[in-house]
Amino acid sequence: MKRTVVLLSGGIDSTTTLAIAIAEGYEAYALSFDYGQRHQIETQAARRVADSLGAKEHCVAKIDLRIFGGSALTDDLDVPKQRSQSEIAHGIPLTYVPARNTIFLAYALAWSEVIPANDIFLGVNAIDYSGYP
Repeated sequence: MKRTVVLLSGGIDSTTTLAIAIAEGYEAYALSFDYGQRHQIETQAARRVADSLGAKEHCVAKIDLRIFGGSALTDDLDVPKQRSQSEIAHGIPLTYVPARNTIFLAYALAWSEVIPANDIFLGVNAIDYSGYP
């Protein structure tokens, strides 16, 4: 059977991605992260999604991206609400966590070498663009 690592935040994009991987016949290994974000609701949602969709295994990797700061998700900065289109167009939002997805993909690659899996699934959405690089 084909195996894959699916990055799973518990949100709609990664949930859909996990469902697609399973529908395409992959044995899906879901990978989530506790990276020092303020709210643990993400990892709780990811656990429920992995269980209900039938992931072969669900791993929550604990890493601490707070050591770098620079993000309202991992630092003592206020999360901006109701940003205007002009604010979105000018600069990177405070909710951007530097290199987060690249770090997540590195972990997914490491796990895929162990399983072994030839594929990694990542659900991202360009339509919701909010100024992230």
